[in-house]
Amino acid sequence: MTKPGVKPVNIELSSTEIGGLWSIYMQESMTVCFLQYFLHHLQDGDIVPLAQKSLHVSQGRLERIRAFFDKEHFPIPDGFTDKDIDLSAPPLFHDAFALSFIYMTSRMGMINYAFTSSNNVRLDVLDFFNECLHTTTELFGEAVKLSLEKGLYDRPPKMNYPDRVEYVRHVAFLDGLTGHKRPLSAIELSEIFFNIERNYFAVLVMLGFAQVMQDKKLRDHILRGKKISEKQIELFNKLLMDEELLGTVTVGMEVTASTSSPFSDKIIMAMINMLNAVDIVLISHALALSMRADLIAHYAKIVGEIMAYAKDTFDLVVDRGWLEQPPLTTNRRELIYS
Repeated sequence: MTKPGVKPVNIELSSTEIGGLWSIYMQESMTVCFLQYFLHHLQDGDIVPLAQKSLHVSQGRLERIRAFFDKEHFPIPDGFTDKDIDLSAPPLFHDAFALSFIYMTSRMGMINYAFTSSNNVRLDVLDFFNECLHTTTELFGEAVKLSLEKGLYDRPPKMNYPDRVEYVRHVAFLDGLTGHKRPLSAIELSEIFFNIERNYFAVLVMLGFAQVMQDKKLRDHILRGKKISEKQIELFNKLLMDEELLGTVTVGMEVTASTSSPFSDKIIMAMINMLNAVDIVLISHALALSMRADLIAHYAKIVGEIMAYAKDTFDLVVDRGWLEQPPLTTNRRELIYS
């Protein structure tokens, strides 16, 4: 018979499992707020069911993580709540943006869940993250399907199939800073396209946030981030045009004319923090996969600029007392010398 308060299987959460569950809780609590806002205003009957499903999935994940933490007597994060949205404010985005939001958060979620799953070994937690990856992949597929049906999805560039297998025979394959540049590889082209797509999403988000932000210091910071994303779009589109490929064009009508904020300043800056982190990861991923010197140089410069902006974002959020601290390891030096 198990004693009261004693767990039947005493396998405590490791640091990777704590970090994964804590981070996902913060992200999903923010996602719930945005989806509740979208659903309050959505009129498009095709998008509503997908938004409802997405909200149900995110709420279920929060419940599961709370159960993990309760069982371990681990403090549940504050995250984001109903206090961070104002449903009485007019809609800030048109209906199509809700679909873009589900598409983009699912796409980023697949990457995050795959990475998080690979870092966990406690089977109940691993099963949870694998389930999250599966449902996120489903949501992504449904968002792509609906975007295609509505004519909102910009397909990646096509390329001709090679007629034979070839091997790299000269180090000039890496050239690109001066003189002749070889054509982009399928891998490089893919990274460029999806970096354009992600930055268009960021531009729309920051345009909406800047439009309703009353704090001048925060508004100027948001506009600075918007300009960084616009510079990336311009650069990546130029790379496509140089390859005789058509660049991609944004749909700017997804932001309404509202100047009343439906979101707290705290959740706005948290979203920007998240976009910064995603940008650093995915630009670094593109850098690692590129085998042309000019692309590597571009990506390295971009990462530096984003990291400087992310540091300033961090400072602003900390100064306002909005950054919830992730779980820290025990400070042994403090214990020894206190």
